[in-house]
Amino acid sequence: MKRRDVLKSSVLLPALGIGQPGLAHHGWSSFDQDRPIYLEGKVVKSVWQNPHVELDIDVPSGLKLPADLVRRTLPAQTAPVDGRALLSRAVVPKRQDKRWEIELAPLSRMLAWNVAEIKPGDMVAMLGFTFTGEKGAAVMRVEYLFSAGKVYALRSSPA
Repeated sequence: MKRRDVLKSSVLLPALGIGQPGLAHHGWSSFDQDRPIYLEGKVVKSVWQNPHVELDIDVPSGLKLPADLVRRTLPAQTAPVDGRALLSRAVVPKRQDKRWEIELAPLSRMLAWNVAEIKPGDMVAMLGFTFTGEKGAAVMRVEYLFSAGKVYALRSSPA
């Protein structure tokens, strides 16, 4: 089940008196935060609104970690995130899905970072987390976004 479908069912079904009360929008516990993954690709869909900015990207076959990934400069943010450690542990996903759903930060945080709207056709890269064991839909929650020659730390606001 896709993450967006989980969100819809967590809101709609309980309203009808049926459903799964355990499903919630902000549950990140199903994401493996001990295994950061790297993705890059071409944006095919962009939803620039709350609760989260969402992208669908097409990932090229044969994706590899960029040689300079661990040396990239990361911006300061208000959340205590060890970005250098995340970059050093990054891997490409084992699964071979061409299309991935990407969850970015809430729109207000994207605006705080001055992220220009990402549109279909744009190329982006990101470091983040997918479901534990890479089970379920090809979904990534983004920690660091690399777009238009800039890097954004999406866990919190700029420091």
